[in-house]
Amino acid sequence: MQTLPTRLEGPILIEPKAFSDDRGFFVETYRHEWHATTGIPAQDAFIQDNHSRSTRGVVRGMHFHIGDGVAKLVRCARGKIVDVVVDLRKGSPTYGEWEGIELDEKGLRELYVPVGFAHGFCVLSDVADVLYKQTAYYDPAVERGIAWNDPEVAIKWPLPLEELVVSQRDSTAPRLADVADELPFRFTA
Repeated sequence: MQTLPTRLEGPILIEPKAFSDDRGFFVETYRHEWHATTGIPAQDAFIQDNHSRSTRGVVRGMHFHIGDGVAKLVRCARGKIVDVVVDLRKGSPTYGEWEGIELDEKGLRELYVPVGFAHGFCVLSDVADVLYKQTAYYDPAVERGIAWNDPEVAIKWPLPLEELVVSQRDSTAPRLADVADELPFRFTA
């Protein structure tokens, strides 16, 4: 297992070691002791696993949780996605900036998304299964989102706009500027 660089400070890209042969492969996708070696904060104990299946062009996001927030460890077990994070931490030198990272079933990379980042993805393959661990139970009372197409954040989605499929809820999410004063996240160096 190794970590790879990301442009934004906070997210951690993990490349687990896969053991492959003509029968397939074996890979450890999570091991708690990674926390110490990757930089994932020790207090981030994952307590819920989620699995979504989506078709080509589906955009899910950009989601985050207020209150104590939720950190995630995301991987694509089937297909290919571009996983996107947006820095929501007040005082961060990269506040409002985004980064997109390809995750797929071949590379087996995982992305740690810390508290203080909005998260979403776009499916590039015909079908994608996205699995993620999170540090809190799902609670709709604290789930929030920002617009996937906020012109000030300016995420460059990997497919043409006419191919993107977005839920009604995500289509009506507010722009980052409209919720900025309510964000509880603070950057600490």
